[in-house]
Amino acid sequence: MKSRKTLLFILSVLSLSVSWTTSKTVAIDGFLQCLTIHSHAHPIQEAIYTPQNASFQSVLLLHINNRRYSTPTTPKPLAIITAKHESHVQATVVCARQHGLQLKIRSGGHDFEGLSYTSDIPFVILDMFNINSIDVNLADNTAWVHSGATLGEVYYAIGTKTNVYGFPAGLCPTVGAGGHISGGGYGVMMRKYGLSVDNVVDAKIVTVKGQILNRKSMGEDLFWAIRGGGGASFGVILSWKLQLVPVPAKVTVFNVTKTIEEGATDLVYKWQTVAPELPKDLFLRAMPQVKNIDTKGNKTVAVSFIGQFLGQSDEVVALLNERFPELGLQRTDCHEVRWVEATVFWAENPVGTPIDVLLDKPTEPATFYKGKADYMKDPLPKYVIEALWKKMIEIENIWVDMNPYGGRMSDIPESATPYPHRAGNLFFALYYSSWYDEGIETTDKYVRLTRELYDMMTPYVSKSPRQAFQNYRDLDIGVNQDNQTSLRVATVYGRKYFKGNFARLVRVKTAVDPHNFFRHKQSIPPF
Repeated sequence: MKSRKTLLFILSVLSLSVSWTTSKTVAIDGFLQCLTIHSHAHPIQEAIYTPQNASFQSVLLLHINNRRYSTPTTPKPLAIITAKHESHVQATVVCARQHGLQLKIRSGGHDFEGLSYTSDIPFVILDMFNINSIDVNLADNTAWVHSGATLGEVYYAIGTKTNVYGFPAGLCPTVGAGGHISGGGYGVMMRKYGLSVDNVVDAKIVTVKGQILNRKSMGEDLFWAIRGGGGASFGVILSWKLQLVPVPAKVTVFNVTKTIEEGATDLVYKWQTVAPELPKDLFLRAMPQVKNIDTKGNKTVAVSFIGQFLGQSDEVVALLNERFPELGLQRTDCHEVRWVEATVFWAENPVGTPIDVLLDKPTEPATFYKGKADYMKDPLPKYVIEALWKKMIEIENIWVDMNPYGGRMSDIPESATPYPHRAGNLFFALYYSSWYDEGIETTDKYVRLTRELYDMMTPYVSKSPRQAFQNYRDLDIGVNQDNQTSLRVATVYGRKYFKGNFARLVRVKTAVDPHNFFRHKQSIPPF
């Protein structure tokens, strides 16, 4: 009798498995047929990759940035659509919705938690990397940038046309413009010009109905929401119109590094109050990393004070020798370069590297990593800085980005865009652990240690709520399921990312996507 029950149980499980597999097959077959029907004007066949294609795996890996989400057990898409025309995007949205498939939208693949290319339910990836044209117009100092363009391509396009205009955005040149800008987009000119979203004047989006709307036709509420609220909750961002900003023909960059033994603790302690009060033209990052002292395994923390000044080197040396003399900045530490060359420097290339390096792209993920972020309202006491160094040395494979606020960031109201982290912040910190060794034990170790560091910092960072930055996605702060977006759960992570702006984002979502087609584990839900 017992063996008969066991057999019946096994048969029922197999039946469910076959049924689920069959439904997936029916859904993907119908989806692919639908694509063909909706793309007759611009044939889409060459843009479709299924697991049966020899190139499927290489296309999948091409825009996965975190190796944690490229393991054999990572869920794979039923198809990847490498759209080559706007009509391909429209067709993909319409057909995925009709056939009950979750849609993942990927531009650069730098989502920290892999939400742009993984899911626990049947899904397809809409990969935007072929829709990457950039049109720089110096007549009105704007640029239309398609979502699949990387920041490096954006900087290169601007820098090959002008030396006296730039754009405030991130440091990593392989990040996709679509996700970067829709999440806020911060960089080294934020104290002068604010975030990327503060300098966007128009956009084009594909809605849940497959319509292409611009700022005028989408209305100001949706235009507000996608500039910092994350485009993937509301539609597919096709392109952004950027307002370029004036820069000097030459800017000054520098990097001064000090170890704990050379007084790094005292320097960081003072940096916390000095850097946010410096003139808007100067951005001075503090970046601690673990370094080997000798060949015996002894380690220390070395802090790189990396700066960019929108002016000449003599000015910034005089300024910092007055306001932060302990740093000891000298003229020989400084390099005067074009703005586009400064973006090469910030991407950790030697000064003088040709700007063509901005166009380089990886073909597969390099490292495993875990990131977490904090906003600091008050200076960290010295004993906390010392405890941070101790924990970093324990972790070893970690660095921290400390980015000063103040300047223009304090002038922009919290509600101007969904990104609310404006006045009242001294600096923003990213804790970033990365490793190369494979295996779940290694991954669990570094994720655990990074969480321990984050927990250790709890008393000294923003509170009620503890704020976070959605461009540095962190599922630890609250997570929904792929097949269900609970407003209650979303309110937890939503308040951390968006503070009081979350309620307006929910209202916009309800108006433009009431049935929640565009969703992921940390998306904005409708009412």
